[in-house]
Amino acid sequence: MSGTLMFLLSIDFGLQAVGCIFSILLKTEKLFDLCGAITNFLLVYISLQENEEPSLRQNILSFMAMLWALRLGLFLFFRVLKSEDRRFKHAKQNPKRMAVFWTIQGIWCFVTLLPTILLNLKENDELRPITGSDIAGFVMFIFGFVFESLADYQKTVFRNDPRNKNKFINVGLWSVIRHPNYLGEIVIWCGAYVCASTSFRGLEGISVLSPILVAILLTKVSGIPLLEKQGWKKWGTNSDYIAYMKNTKRLVPRLW
Repeated sequence: MSGTLMFLLSIDFGLQAVGCIFSILLKTEKLFDLCGAITNFLLVYISLQENEEPSLRQNILSFMAMLWALRLGLFLFFRVLKSEDRRFKHAKQNPKRMAVFWTIQGIWCFVTLLPTILLNLKENDELRPITGSDIAGFVMFIFGFVFESLADYQKTVFRNDPRNKNKFINVGLWSVIRHPNYLGEIVIWCGAYVCASTSFRGLEGISVLSPILVAILLTKVSGIPLLEKQGWKKWGTNSDYIAYMKNTKRLVPRLW
């Protein structure tokens, strides 16, 4: 297993290195999300192919993870083709900062998919029969996937309406919490861990870092803090925006 993990790590960071070099040379962020999607898809696909007779659990979780990679990756790629990704506004001119972004993406790809990868590298005789925990994990993954997809769709429709130019979104799921897409993403990887971890032993439990890392990145690093800083800068004098920020929770209704 360790040899396969090292092979997958080399693919992961090899792709990020190639993407980073081209991004620095072209001074563009357009390749970032596309490369991330390709990396995520390949990590799951290759790990699944390592198993000659994958189980139903392995097939289902891998299919859902690859579907997630394609959906989110293509959504972000086509979005960045239309407008600049403000995370890279200054980094595009600074090779070292670009390298940091690509390195973080490499870590994100591997750690996020670690439960799925470790599960795929197990032989059938190492797996427990599907239990209620697995079903709960699948349900969480599907719920998160649908929730995130719907939030992204609602925001896309909102932004494409000329009447909403320079307005902030506060309709649909975005009227319930301020970052429904991020909630969906976190639930996805909580579900993947719940499903995969039923067959884990010992150090394999470290894969719990998957949902933890996703939550930290989205709530403390490049997700909520960055977006809300930009929001206050743009609409900070708008009374409706101030009321929205005051009355609408960030991620969990009525809690936070």
